[in-house]
Amino acid sequence: MSISPLAIIHQTAIVSPNANIADNVKVGPFCIIEDNVTIGEGTELVSHVVVKGNTTIGKENKIYSFVTIGEVNQDLKYNGEDTQVIIGDRNSIRESCTIHRGTVQGISKTIVGDDNLLMVNVHVAHDCVIGNHNILANNVTLGGHVRIDNFAVIGGCTAVHQFVNIGSHVMMGGCSGVSQDVPPYLLAQGNHAFAIGLNTTGLTRRGFTDFQIKALKDAYRIIYRQGKTIDEAVGELEQLATHTTCVSLFVEFLKRSDAKRGIIRPRTK
Repeated sequence: MSISPLAIIHQTAIVSPNANIADNVKVGPFCIIEDNVTIGEGTELVSHVVVKGNTTIGKENKIYSFVTIGEVNQDLKYNGEDTQVIIGDRNSIRESCTIHRGTVQGISKTIVGDDNLLMVNVHVAHDCVIGNHNILANNVTLGGHVRIDNFAVIGGCTAVHQFVNIGSHVMMGGCSGVSQDVPPYLLAQGNHAFAIGLNTTGLTRRGFTDFQIKALKDAYRIIYRQGKTIDEAVGELEQLATHTTCVSLFVEFLKRSDAKRGIIRPRTK
């Protein structure tokens, strides 16, 4: 382990000599970095950030005040096992966020990918996997083992139940309670969360064509409007995906979704 002479470390920070700090890392006032922490080039810890051991943080992240990363998780089965937190590149992690280490009962690591925004007071529990380009607004709480794919937006004060999967390009409205899997491309909200329709505004902003959006609307109808079982819907979606590849995200998601937990459904009157 080594601390680069090109790192800028405030005199009030406490940095273990057994940490690995790359070039151009900035460690602000009153930060604490423990043993077995790796921080990549250009990452900045603004102030009062605590990073516990067995944590790897990539390049060009900005981590704001009072964030805690790699702390002992809140799973009562945890008994000090050697588990990890892994954070990718170019994430913005705002004030008072908490990201806890994994468990051996899960995947032994908590993972945050690249280019995510975690707003104030987000909690990422043990064994969560967050992909890339996601936005988690203020006070979002993820239970253990939650998976969020890519380009999802989770509204403020939303709570996600443990083991729930949220697909790519989802827009989840604020103050939602999410207890079932949320397929990709959906607009959803509520406690408990229900499907409203496709996230067409978000898809248009991300450059999806009218042809692709029409195919996704067809896929939505297959899943929700024709009274099919999930297995029956997957069969039809696989055929549709041969013509429009974006539909394949629906197929992949439904195949890995937990049948016992199920997926969210539209609200019934």
